[in-house]
Amino acid sequence: MRRRLLTGLTALSVLAATAACGSSSGGEDSSDGGSPSGGTTTVKVGIIPIVDVAPLYLGREKGFYGERGIELELSPAQGGAAIVPGVVSGQFHFGFSNTTSLLIAQSKDVPVKAVANGVASTGEDGADFAAVVVGKDSPLKSPKRLEGRKVAVNTLNNICDTSVKESVRKDGGDPSEVEFVEMPFDQMPAALDGGRVDAACAVEPALTTVKAAGGTEIASNFYDVSPDLTVAMYFTSRQYTQKNPDVVRRFREATVESLAYAQSHPEEARQILSTYTRIPAGLLKDMTLPRWPAEPDRASLERLAELGRADGLFDEAPDLDELLP
Repeated sequence: MRRRLLTGLTALSVLAATAACGSSSGGEDSSDGGSPSGGTTTVKVGIIPIVDVAPLYLGREKGFYGERGIELELSPAQGGAAIVPGVVSGQFHFGFSNTTSLLIAQSKDVPVKAVANGVASTGEDGADFAAVVVGKDSPLKSPKRLEGRKVAVNTLNNICDTSVKESVRKDGGDPSEVEFVEMPFDQMPAALDGGRVDAACAVEPALTTVKAAGGTEIASNFYDVSPDLTVAMYFTSRQYTQKNPDVVRRFREATVESLAYAQSHPEEARQILSTYTRIPAGLLKDMTLPRWPAEPDRASLERLAELGRADGLFDEAPDLDELLP
């Protein structure tokens, strides 16, 4: 079981040296990204089954990838801590990861490269697509009260616990006193209801599920880091980029078009969630959608890097110029 991101990324120091051998496994190996099967390239993408990746599902449905000769094979994972090693080892050709996990990887010389923006905060405190939530009738009313409490995050040492710590810090609390517990987003509502955790970093659709059961939001943790926070990006390995530049270019173009379509067609983005998540149809209308801007917000990533250094996540400061598209 992958318990800690830092442990996993330490192992990647070995994978990084051998990634060139595996970065194209499961797909075409030609340098121009061509496919021997009639010009269609199948690419495996590691994703998290949450609202963030709705543009990929929409883009596949609308033919944005198909018209560029790409067939998407989307593989769900728990979080960036699992997806980053999967991309570097060649299990996936592309991946979707929170930016903290990518910053950690880059700082450790793991050969990752962002290829397209992923998702961003709504920029509205109290109306974001992610929040720190507590269960029904919880006595916890503010982030400071999380000291000494268990808080669920999808993976340890990622953007969830980094941002929750910032919410606690801004409320005058000591973030080092918070105990983080790792679990998938879709298990968080039941964990709160059963009292196994005191709070959770929930993103949609888990956020709406918690609220529908009587839960309460006590902080907009992504907003607390930066109103324009770039929460996640799509990325690949440097080896795959070098061997398959045309595939990377086509994937980037299709993803950018998909992001724009999701941003301008929010109801279609909302509806497609029912095809890959377990949110009840009746809750779809209450769900808060994120923003899907075309480009990452560099200032927000610099802020994440500052927080990561403060939390001891980096041995070396990450190089944003090397990471960003």
